[in-house]
Amino acid sequence: MRIAVVRQRYSAQGGAERFIERALAALARQGLAVTVLAREWTGDPGKVIRCDPFYSGRVWRDWSFARAVCREVARQSFDLVQSHERIACCDIYRAGDGVHAQWLHNRRAALGPLARAGLTLNPYHRYVLSAERSLFSSPRLRAVICNSRMVKDEIRRHFGTPETKLHVIYNGIDLEAFHPRLREAHRAGLRRRLGIPEDASVFLHVGAGFERKGVFRLIEAFARSALKDARLLIVGSDKTRPRAERLVRSRGLASRVHFAGTQADVGPWYGAADAFVLATIYDPFPNAALEAMACGLPVITTHQCGTAEIIEEGASGFVVDALTIDELARCFERMDRATAEEMGRRARQRAMDFGVEKMAEQFLDLYRRLVPV
Repeated sequence: MRIAVVRQRYSAQGGAERFIERALAALARQGLAVTVLAREWTGDPGKVIRCDPFYSGRVWRDWSFARAVCREVARQSFDLVQSHERIACCDIYRAGDGVHAQWLHNRRAALGPLARAGLTLNPYHRYVLSAERSLFSSPRLRAVICNSRMVKDEIRRHFGTPETKLHVIYNGIDLEAFHPRLREAHRAGLRRRLGIPEDASVFLHVGAGFERKGVFRLIEAFARSALKDARLLIVGSDKTRPRAERLVRSRGLASRVHFAGTQADVGPWYGAADAFVLATIYDPFPNAALEAMACGLPVITTHQCGTAEIIEEGASGFVVDALTIDELARCFERMDRATAEEMGRRARQRAMDFGVEKMAEQFLDLYRRLVPV
């Protein structure tokens, strides 16, 4: 079976790209011939067809890539085309980025009137909304892979997509690479390097896109928390980092919040932490939260995050509304070291259901139903 996988570009920070790499490797082990259609890609995904037309600006970038991919698809003889971008010439769409219409709805709730008007008038958002509508109304679209029930419900609500086309397949991760043994290997050394006392509670955030991921609300909640000896580690780069650093200084947290930037290997940071926190305003199903659970970390996240549906409230983590800063602060206070350790064991147990091979088997089963051998 010949499968085409479409993703515009690979980013070292991107959770979607890490997911695709894992999926490609697992599918190759199942004997599928997978070709990647991409503007740019690093790593070794196997066969790659470059679709890299000239562009200027985000709208032209996405539009020109979509046209180039559809032309290439028409020339090839793939059994299935699976797109991870909002492109209408695909048989399968994996909604790993969620629903843009829902993201804008959530974003507006956190903004003032002027900023909300800016979102409405922004030409890029208008283009993505149009591309999204075209995708879900495309007669070629045969299946939509949703990485959470949250995303499945959003697609049905916004676009009326039939239930029969919607398939929930959660992300899969390497349960050996992300393992509680990272604590023994890295905890003492990394804490010593960062000047963090061994007995301090350490909360970890992993992810770029500070506005969407809720980093500013996270910092504010951490400041309001009664845990005055705790530390917060923020892994990931973003253009708004200087503003986040100013907020940290203004709240008197400079000695307790560490910005780590992009990390090629996040494993040691999971190993150094006691709990993972993601105050996101919208996240379909972030790899980082699942990786943290696999490493034995409890997760504090929001109802606007797909990971919330696999967290047992009060047992493997806490779930709050994205805009309730005081409630998030109370979650910090409830997560003492003993509680975090017990919750972390349960989080690891839950993560065991999300191995990459299981995910690949679900993909393969869907492919076989769409293209019977």
